Amino acid sequence: MRFRIRHTTTDRYRRPVTLGTHRLLLTPRGDHDLRLLARELECEPEADLEWMLDVFGNIVATARFAEPACELVIAADILIEQMASEWPVFRIAPGAHSYPFSYSDDEAADLGALLCPIHDDENGALVLWAKGFVLASPTDTLSLLKDIDAGITEAVAYRTRDEEGTQSPLRMLSLGSGSCRDIAALFNDAVRHLGFGARAVSGYLFDPDATDGGSGATHAWAEVYLPSAGWIAFDATTSASVLPT
Repeated sequence: MRFRIRHTTTDRYRRPVTLGTHRLLLTPRGDHDLRLLARELECEPEADLEWMLDVFGNIVATARFAEPACELVIAADILIEQMASEWPVFRIAPGAHSYPFSYSDDEAADLGALLCPIHDDENGALVLWAKGFVLASPTDTLSLLKDIDAGITEAVAYRTRDEEGTQSPLRMLSLGSGSCRDIAALFNDAVRHLGFGARAVSGYLFDPDATDGGSGATHAWAEVYLPSAGWIAFDATTSASVLPT
């Protein structure tokens, strides 16, 4: 299936301002089931663009502007082809079918910081919450991760949040609501406390039944690395209840 993504960001200012260097991550990273066919990136005022790959393999454009401006427009036009199966079968290594399991030394070294929770966990509250989903030892690995995903859906509701940054997992559980990036952060830190390698992913949520004039929205979710199967996506946001804005 092919998709065309048009992503435009417009900033307006009361008076001309000097535009600093912008780091733009607007190009999907291709893999075995996602192929980048074409891309265009335009800035107004015109920018000097420098392309690079970061340490995670993300395609990054650095934009530098010569003149002050009252308005900044950044427009990306991307064509991709997606070959992912609607119902994938994950070939998890036999040794990782049951939790707990250990990553190999090479896997642990490659995962690095993706094994480490990044938010404070006062008095071990998040560890205790995450361990509450481990009903037996050993237990089925994929079922455990699905239970945590479903548990987040029950514990928090989705709400639009325009404030900068990400809420801590404990604040998320206390408030009972957060944005998609907050929900992904809660999932990631919860499973990292259980020893899983996890990462946040950003992209677009496609809804073919949308009737509001647009069928896509920016979105964030989580992925867990399981030996042999690779990165598996988990997205509690799409099943969560929605709070009015």
